[in-house]
Amino acid sequence: MRQKQLVFNGELLGADLFRVALPNRGLAFRDGFFETFIFIDGRVRFVADHVVRMQRAATALYLSLPAALASAEALEATLADLARANGLLAARLRLQLWRAGGGRYTPPTDACEWLATAEPFVPDDSPVAKADFALETYSIHSPLSFCKGPQAWLYVRAAHERHQRGLDEIILCDAAGHVAEAGAAAIFWIKNNVLFTPSLASGCVAGVRRTQVLRAARDAGMECREGLFLREELLDADAVFTANVAAVRVLAQVGTFEFGPPDFNFTA
Repeated sequence: MRQKQLVFNGELLGADLFRVALPNRGLAFRDGFFETFIFIDGRVRFVADHVVRMQRAATALYLSLPAALASAEALEATLADLARANGLLAARLRLQLWRAGGGRYTPPTDACEWLATAEPFVPDDSPVAKADFALETYSIHSPLSFCKGPQAWLYVRAAHERHQRGLDEIILCDAAGHVAEAGAAAIFWIKNNVLFTPSLASGCVAGVRRTQVLRAARDAGMECREGLFLREELLDADAVFTANVAAVRVLAQVGTFEFGPPDFNFTA
């Protein structure tokens, strides 16, 4: 059996050799962020958009990206080598970055440590049968809500509620009742051939697939509206779907409201 490989600070290692040294600011303060990538057909999907979000996250957290991750070309080479080292033709890759060094709240450095791991990727774009709005957790807009990691506890709580309620998907709103996002994906809906999605002011993540969907719709001449929308506006839609780096998935039902598939193909 092939030993699982990972990359730690640019070095390819067997997973059993990896150790987290203390102090660790990622563990102590969540002083960092993560990205999830899909490697398929020999390429890292949407790599340029990932780099844009990573650069923005690093700026917001006062971090400097290492050279192996700082450009689309370097990042793709790093992650593709990891997927191949694990013998994966299709891989889900996770990149975790945290500030190096110790200290308390005042950052001692802007340098990063980083870890990249890989697991098999199995596509799933099947329709979501049963979704509903979260009752226990609200999205929170902040200077870091656009990136992945600093507010991960929100999605852990939402996933727990989804499981407890027997749902296939859960939709988060902000405290004022504006729709924000699904549990691990951006959310969109179509009404009268207009595409709607919550703005980042709702507290949603600035997903790379969100960017791609908006780009594809606008290129096709579809009107797109980003804003703060109440849940009633989503429930009045003709079609509803989620989108993340792994898949675009149609929602067949939200609460007691049923929806049809969108007329436009957003899966490219």
